[in-house]
Amino acid sequence: MDTALTHTPARPSNRRTFKRLLGFLAPYKLSLALSVVLAIAAQAIQIAVVLLSGMAIGAIRNGHRHQLWALLAIIAAAAVVKAALMVARRFIAGNQALGVEYDLRMRIYSKLVRLPFSFYDRHQTGQLMSRATVDLTAVRFFLGYGLIFFAQHLLTIVGVTAVMLVLNWRLALVSLAVTPLIVAVAYVYSRVSHPLLRDVQQKMADVATSAEENITGVHVVKAFAQEDAEAGRFAERNERLFGRSVQANRQRALFVPFLSFVPLLAQGGVLLYGGWLVIQGQLAFQWFVSFTFLLLMLIFPLRMLGMWIGQAQRATAAGERIFEIVDEPEAIAEPENARELPRGPGEVRFEGVSFSYSSDDRMVLDGIDLVLEPGRTVALIGQTGSGKTTLASLVPRFYDVSRGRVLVDGVDVRRLRLSSLRKQVGVIAQDPFLFSASVRENIAFGTPEASDHEVEKAARLAQAHEFIHDLPDGYETEVGERGVTLSGGQRQRLAIARALITDPRVLVLDDATASVDATTEALIRSGLREAVRGRTTIVIAHRLSTIALADEIVVLESGKIAARGSHEELLSTSAIYRDIYEHGLVEQEMAGRLEEHAGTEPPSGNGSR
Repeated sequence: MDTALTHTPARPSNRRTFKRLLGFLAPYKLSLALSVVLAIAAQAIQIAVVLLSGMAIGAIRNGHRHQLWALLAIIAAAAVVKAALMVARRFIAGNQALGVEYDLRMRIYSKLVRLPFSFYDRHQTGQLMSRATVDLTAVRFFLGYGLIFFAQHLLTIVGVTAVMLVLNWRLALVSLAVTPLIVAVAYVYSRVSHPLLRDVQQKMADVATSAEENITGVHVVKAFAQEDAEAGRFAERNERLFGRSVQANRQRALFVPFLSFVPLLAQGGVLLYGGWLVIQGQLAFQWFVSFTFLLLMLIFPLRMLGMWIGQAQRATAAGERIFEIVDEPEAIAEPENARELPRGPGEVRFEGVSFSYSSDDRMVLDGIDLVLEPGRTVALIGQTGSGKTTLASLVPRFYDVSRGRVLVDGVDVRRLRLSSLRKQVGVIAQDPFLFSASVRENIAFGTPEASDHEVEKAARLAQAHEFIHDLPDGYETEVGERGVTLSGGQRQRLAIARALITDPRVLVLDDATASVDATTEALIRSGLREAVRGRTTIVIAHRLSTIALADEIVVLESGKIAARGSHEELLSTSAIYRDIYEHGLVEQEMAGRLEEHAGTEPPSGNGSR
């Protein structure tokens, strides 16, 4: 479960959340006001039609034929006008609902892309997607439609009540006698339904998380024949959602019919008392009929009250979950006086750098002092968990240091504009991510304005041009989601080309050749020798062949610098490096034997791969 988002230390009140949701209607004040005016006009016409209908019944009883035809003509005209007003109101309300949805979606997305890596380290993708889809839909439906209808029903209650009081105040008091009971039940319903509906939204997110993980990891699920196990895991979450949804439905089944039943008591009282007034000659029959029609107009919004309370509570619960994202602090934020990265050769300096992924976690880096000279290639090596990738991630400011500072060309990275810094720091990750777009768009992702010549130059440098040329549509070939149509080595070479096309002054290679074979690695390495020339380069690698690119090697152990120097120096002075080196030689020898064996083994008759 996404505990970081579901267990906030101080949850805002429902009223405060509701007010914040109403704030999204601020850009639509004019359309909202127009919708309200149209709703008032439509309901006023409906009340007039009711009164005219009573007069028409009086004309029928008195045999006034001409008056009857005149009243019928007015009623028909009023109905046409009301229909036109309703069409206009629905058209405006529909556009308003879509506008609110657009604004909400952009607000959430723009926030998500600005949040730091540490946020995504803590939260599940499915949870975030649920808030950006399911919760957003609940808010959009209420703000776009529900609130308008709720306002319309409220205006109907006020308007009809006023007319009823004018017609016969005693009969009106009979109609309104049940109002305190309705208000009390509605209040209780709103109080008990909110926490349950919020939990339903959370259970929906849990189901979405399970589905997202299994779709993304479908190859792993099938490789380990875990389809049934994962289906069972999904069924458990789906069952929990079903259970909470059933509880919410039971609440609704109890309160909503009761809220619908109470107004019928008023209707019975009006028929009883109003009929007695007509029999006693104290109320004209036509006005009794009008009063009955008005009461029917009053009963419908009262019966709908329970539904709209439920919608409001669902929207408020969804709004709380959305605001948890919107209110998330941007840990990696630019200062007000952020500056551009000045021109420079690409010196990188770590001064007393310590780092922890959370305030109560252990230090991943502890007191790192390191200077990377401009144009030199430095390899960071060490056992798993020694802090290599973390140290490199501080240069483009994916994370902020806990203590100390990181400087690029003499400027603390926390004082720089993020766009300016990251354009000058090219990062090639071990697990490359490609977008569902063309090869050209993926390579030029960081520089969309790049020319075809520049794209091809970067591809050649990354040793990718030949395989791209062999693709069905060359550089315009769609690579599929996450580059699924390409091999791991091909995806890696495109990622290298994507980093090189920006011409960064600092290059970070995070085990960038780990997922390619020896032949492809040799090709990439020859390209990288040209790419790193004149750039400050940080190489994180385990393969000795990749480490050989480095001018200097830095050995990390438990977040500290254990040794640094050239290959020859470290072999004689660092036991840690010597151990890593010897293990690397063994791996190289085994890989060579396997390749030799594969080359001499006769092909199988079935052509299996």
